[in-house]
Amino acid sequence: SAPSPRPPLDATIVMPGDAPYASPAVRAFARELGVDIAQIKGSGRSGRIQREDVSGYVKHALASGARPGNAPVAGGNGLSLLPWPKVDFSKFGEIEEKPLSRIQKISGANLARNWAMIPHVTQHEDADITELEAFRKKLGEENKELKITPLVFQMKAVVAALKEYPQFNASLDETGEKLILKKYFHVGIAVDTPDGLVVPVIRDVDKKGLLDLARELGEISKKARDKKLGPAEMSGGCFSISSLGGIGGTAFTPIVNAPEVAILGVSKAAMKPVWNGKEFAPRLMLPLSLSYDHRVIDGALAARFAVFVAKQLGDIRRLLL
Repeated sequence: SAPSPRPPLDATIVMPGDAPYASPAVRAFARELGVDIAQIKGSGRSGRIQREDVSGYVKHALASGARPGNAPVAGGNGLSLLPWPKVDFSKFGEIEEKPLSRIQKISGANLARNWAMIPHVTQHEDADITELEAFRKKLGEENKELKITPLVFQMKAVVAALKEYPQFNASLDETGEKLILKKYFHVGIAVDTPDGLVVPVIRDVDKKGLLDLARELGEISKKARDKKLGPAEMSGGCFSISSLGGIGGTAFTPIVNAPEVAILGVSKAAMKPVWNGKEFAPRLMLPLSLSYDHRVIDGALAARFAVFVAKQLGDIRRLLL
């Protein structure tokens, strides 16, 4: 006799009740983004939840979270937590209202998205910059028309590390399934302005000398403070550096500037006694804080990258290689 036709696949047979119908890989992806998979409607056969359904849910949640009261945060029910507290602060004392600047509004939304969607880890390392500082000051005396900051050396050290560890010079595509490796070396520099933080991008750092970089850095920093930066000058970055060395601090956790996968935080250098095998000698030590996207970079690779940057700064002859 002819075989009876196969019954159509019913999700309730495979996953009875109201359990979401999704593969283990898709469930893991949802957990990684802090999404409650039960809130997602599947577009696959018999309502199966696909990876793109999870991505679409996240994008929709982020797009609808323009105000702090609705800002999506990973965890809780889907991507939403309790609404932002509404408080009449004037009940407790005198207050003053000050609207956020345009830059603060834009960067605030970006930072919230990056912190919620990127699993951050920060690796700390100290670089011995005793010789580097002596050379920098000598270079400054010979080129008094230029302000040669430690940042130009840090940019060259970072580019050397990006060449050594290409996974840092990369971005995840919007699906989160492909890694795009870049063959160019554009470095974003966080600049503090009266209206908030902006990140202009210095292009082709690998092709420019220290004096050229010092000149360009001075020009672009002035443009940033004068509010004359265009969108093109803030796009295309591969990696960012956020330096607080001129202010202070011993370490911090910078937030990765998506779609980049890492950022280097630089704190204030300090003289410290360092054991050289025979005695403690005074050395100028620079604290480095490397935050990275753990989906792309593991801890061992991050530690190697941070140590490599520190070695580059510790022996400036390496920057010539």
